[in-house]
Amino acid sequence: MSARKLLALLVVVWAVSWPVIKLGVSNISPIWFACLRYALATGVLLMVAAARRELQLPNRSDLRLVLVSGLLQMGVYSALTSVALTRLPAGRASVLAFSTPIWVAPLAVWRKQERFTARSAIGVCTGLLGILAIAAPSMLAGRAGLTSYGILLIAAIAWAVSIVFVRGHRFHATPAALAPWQTLVAAAVLFPLAFTIEGRMPSFGGRGGAALLYVAVVGTAFAYWAVVEVGRQLKATTLSVGLLATPSLGLLISALTQGERIGMPLIGGMVLIAVGIQLTTTDRE
Repeated sequence: MSARKLLALLVVVWAVSWPVIKLGVSNISPIWFACLRYALATGVLLMVAAARRELQLPNRSDLRLVLVSGLLQMGVYSALTSVALTRLPAGRASVLAFSTPIWVAPLAVWRKQERFTARSAIGVCTGLLGILAIAAPSMLAGRAGLTSYGILLIAAIAWAVSIVFVRGHRFHATPAALAPWQTLVAAAVLFPLAFTIEGRMPSFGGRGGAALLYVAVVGTAFAYWAVVEVGRQLKATTLSVGLLATPSLGLLISALTQGERIGMPLIGGMVLIAVGIQLTTTDRE
């Protein structure tokens, strides 16, 4: 399969994941769902790494990357988005959660990895206007859902911090070899958190199990492999801009399958966020 076809498949997989996670957290408590997701993904990735003869323990340098990305990109991001999806529609949540590239630009400047150009500044401001447009109805009405928007933004920033850290890291092992240890860290962090906040692991039926299986195996294990493979063959800008289709498709799928209403504030905010992401990502080419 060509890199562009694999990228298209990755977009579909991630877009479908949002309404599926919404279904999952309707049947399984959200932090337990995130924990079990990474526990299952760890098993799959360990088998894949062993089959490819890439299974190895990370050295001290890579261990820092494993801890940061496992904690922030996977653990924090998944736990917060799962919690937000118990209150927000899947499509709306995916738009805000995929605002991550907007936050990468100022963080990269802070870490002295990049200069903050006028194009980046315009991109960040445009993206923030998009976020404000989506959240404005809840802000004006004083709805409790506003807290969920804040949770999603914290999740997006956590992923952005991980991205900036990864960009400054010199890899010793391949990303595929490190993947199972990253998911293991996420599962290990989420387990005591889920037990403390939500109690014992809940029982769940076929719908919850099917959602969990899809998100763990396809939306996590396969998607991680796919994004690494695509990243090796395509420019970073091509990958970033291509992934912009994910929240749009996720919103469409959510509208068709879960009856999510799509109003002008959501459409306008989505467009502004997409433009902001494109401006900030293409400026780094």
